[in-house]
Amino acid sequence: MLCDDIRYLTDRALWETENLMKCIPDELWDKRYDGIPMWKYLYHMLYSMDRWYINPCDPSYQNPDFHTDTLADLNVIPQEESLNREQLETYFYHIREKIQNYINTLEDSVLSENPENCNMSRFRLILGQFRHWHRHMGIIYGFIIEDAAKWPYVLNMLGEYPEEPMPNFY
Repeated sequence: MLCDDIRYLTDRALWETENLMKCIPDELWDKRYDGIPMWKYLYHMLYSMDRWYINPCDPSYQNPDFHTDTLADLNVIPQEESLNREQLETYFYHIREKIQNYINTLEDSVLSENPENCNMSRFRLILGQFRHWHRHMGIIYGFIIEDAAKWPYVLNMLGEYPEEPMPNFY
């Protein structure tokens, strides 16, 4: 029962994430907010989803090919580094598949257990990641709303998925 809710809400959140990425206008991709370019806010969010949703202590985890030690750190202002839309969309699709495979086999009985080498339960990791993930989505939404005067579409708890191709705005 809990895993059904996790699957339902995760699928909606993944749809909203893809739509949000497609809503970022090209002219805002490299725009800096507090010294940090838009793409880095997005990468920070995606990297956290990749690392923390399932098991941040997984010894077999591999960073994306383009990752550097400070690339996902919002306390480090990038100088010459840059990620393009195609890199981050490809990375997102990898994360989406990984998370969907995980939740499709997840059972309520293991939610209170810790993944291998981790000191937090699966349920805590999922809830914690939702908290972090959506905080950063909100930041990116705010940048788009302020600079493009458009509001990316958000699925409410029971709302239908739009039939139009992404990006979807209100």
